[in-house]
Amino acid sequence: MPRLRTVAVVAGAAVLLRRALRRHIRTSPLWPMPALENPTSGRPRSRALRLLVVSRETVADGVVQLRLEGRDLPRWEPGAHLDLVLPSGLVRQYSLCGDPADTSSYTVAARLIEDGRGGSREMHERVREGTHVEVRGPRNRFPLVEAPSYVFVVGGIGITPVLPMLRALGDGTPWRLLYGGRTRASMPFLEEVGKLGGDRVTVVAEDEDGLPDLDGLLGDAPIGAAVYCCGPEGLIAAVAERFPQVRLERFAPRTATDGNGAFEVELRRSGRTLTVPAESTLLAAVRAELPDTAYSCEQGFCGTCEQRVLEGEVEHRDELLTDAERGDSMLICVSRARSERLVLDM
Repeated sequence: MPRLRTVAVVAGAAVLLRRALRRHIRTSPLWPMPALENPTSGRPRSRALRLLVVSRETVADGVVQLRLEGRDLPRWEPGAHLDLVLPSGLVRQYSLCGDPADTSSYTVAARLIEDGRGGSREMHERVREGTHVEVRGPRNRFPLVEAPSYVFVVGGIGITPVLPMLRALGDGTPWRLLYGGRTRASMPFLEEVGKLGGDRVTVVAEDEDGLPDLDGLLGDAPIGAAVYCCGPEGLIAAVAERFPQVRLERFAPRTATDGNGAFEVELRRSGRTLTVPAESTLLAAVRAELPDTAYSCEQGFCGTCEQRVLEGEVEHRDELLTDAERGDSMLICVSRARSERLVLDM
């Protein structure tokens, strides 16, 4: 019992220390600041690495491949991705598509999204050979599990996390791949995929063949097969509807406005109450009232925008907070209200 009390006291002191540190930082004249190197949640993050872009190659229409070089880089497994800090400070995630055994470099590919939030354009226009970039990771939420056989459904740039899986599987395990895209010219690594799979690969270019036959492919999936899908939201939704057990990876992150209506938030210390529209993030609504509110990644993994919740029920969509921390905290860049009203300690 004394040992348990000691552990509880230490844990409680750690929580109080983190909260005191947050209060001190947020009242500092240097606020707002970039993402915290050690997130306020206390969850460890892979150390940041500064890597050199040693090659840049166009591998399809609107797709560039970058090789980032360093020393003794952390190892990774197929399905892993990096958090890449762009020169402007924007943070974006890119799947690793090179060789996991190579500890001297990482390879990523990025498609230009004309109507995106600016990250892909910056990647294409500002990241060149000789550019130094900061990366964190690798992290893997899309691992290749053991299975008797595999079915892969990918669209366009969604091939990037799957390509190392195909190399790893080789000829020893049965697998099939449906690879779709707008045009053949827009589909990266098409030649290598064909060499790896031969007749196991079905390529569907929309301008030539129309939409892929998902019913035929998934209807014939072997019993016990692991089904993977990565690509646009429409493709992911269609595959999930036909095969609910599918393993998913989105190359466009779910946003804080997906699947929600408007709600009300009270900023208790500021004495303000505002409405968050369905098409807005909570962060955007708060910054309209409190423009100095700090943020960084806007994807729910850096911890910069964490706020204390005084009242209300939260729909947590972040990748950082522990279950215990979610009891009274939220990341306002992605998370929203599950109840009609939230009260934040702001």
